[in-house]
Amino acid sequence: MTDKDTHLEQLFAAARRQGERLPDDLAARMLADAGTVLSERVHPVQERQRPSWRQVFDYLGGWRGMGGLATACAAGIWIGLAPPGFLPDPAELLIQPDATDLFSDLTLSELYVEEG
Repeated sequence: MTDKDTHLEQLFAAARRQGERLPDDLAARMLADAGTVLSERVHPVQERQRPSWRQVFDYLGGWRGMGGLATACAAGIWIGLAPPGFLPDPAELLIQPDATDLFSDLTLSELYVEEG
């Protein structure tokens, strides 16, 4: 054994000889705490199940996820109601149901031409 191990063994032997007891109030608190833990293990407290809307809310990422989802929905509605120039207007298609051919004003040669 090294000198360090010998010194450590001497300290352990001194601690064993001392034989101090716990203060009575500390022992009583430890036993009370142990009784509480034991009773919780025997009769576990049932957690309330979270509401389904809260589970979905947490699944989507909380406030950050819901904020992004709301922004994407607002952008989709805006693009749907006021589409860019290269997309057909859905309101116009609803007003004129027979206007389903979006490329009626183009010839076949114009459709095959590549841009760029």
